[in-house]
Amino acid sequence: MTRCIRAFAALVVLAAAACGGGGPSGPPVRFTVPPSSGLSAVADTLAARDIVPSASRFKIYARTRGAAARIQPGVYEVQRGTAFSEILRKLTTGDVVRTRVVIPEGWTIQQIAPRLATAAGIPADSALKLLQGEDAAKRRKVPGPTLEGYLYPATYVFPLGTSVDRMVDQMVGRYRRAWTPAMRARAQALGMDEREVVTLASIVEREAKVWSERPTIAAVYHNRLRVGMRLQADPTVQYALGGNRARLLYRDIDSVADNPYNTYRHAGLPPGPIASPSTGAIQATLNPAAGDYLYFVARPNGTHVFTRTLAEHNAAKRASQAEARAAR
Repeated sequence: MTRCIRAFAALVVLAAAACGGGGPSGPPVRFTVPPSSGLSAVADTLAARDIVPSASRFKIYARTRGAAARIQPGVYEVQRGTAFSEILRKLTTGDVVRTRVVIPEGWTIQQIAPRLATAAGIPADSALKLLQGEDAAKRRKVPGPTLEGYLYPATYVFPLGTSVDRMVDQMVGRYRRAWTPAMRARAQALGMDEREVVTLASIVEREAKVWSERPTIAAVYHNRLRVGMRLQADPTVQYALGGNRARLLYRDIDSVADNPYNTYRHAGLPPGPIASPSTGAIQATLNPAAGDYLYFVARPNGTHVFTRTLAEHNAAKRASQAEARAAR
């Protein structure tokens, strides 16, 4: 007799689930299923949020479907009145709330950290500490010295509440996949290691406003390195200063004279990347344009004038300044 009653109760619950409790209504209600959370705790949460009318009925339904052990942790959203079958589908497939994180090309760790922090639900300064530590780079076996330059710029979709560490793992994984065997062979042919390529690519990325100019900008820096000229790249000084200045002055350059990222004062490449370069910037660095340009100057429209001698460069600067005055 008792078995018959239980079977009848289960059939009632299944019928109620099929009906969906009158249908979903109202805004989605958000709730969290912690790791290792049991069916009873989940059912109690659903009932407390008025997502289901009865915790016991939901538990009976879940057990009759053999789903009690398949519930996955995460942050979920469900409307009140949603059918038990749909709620259980979400819980057992991990159909959690997700957040979209966009990392543009040429962004620094300082810019990336707040976006990851928002997605992870932690303070921005806590995320920044996780990204800036040298141990974080060593653990993921990237050239370093920190994660700067190795957080690949792209659009990511993470489950809400994903830790910064897991986000970084995905971003570094995306960076690794961007490197093909042909690219590594090309770097070797240029006599450059991975860190040197990414470092130079990050400078090219920050300098280029028009992407078609990236191979020519890369050529200028390759030529300078070859003849022993200092790179004198404004973005490296901006990096040493800790942020962009609308206009870089000589006193700004002098204020960070001892900083190894100041390529006006120190020869060669800086110690590491200054931003996250795109695959396009890396490809431009590996395949610079032909030519013997040693200088370039920005025009008001974002393009550059490339020159071979200092006299030509100074003339181009004067022309650019005149163009800017005329535009004002």
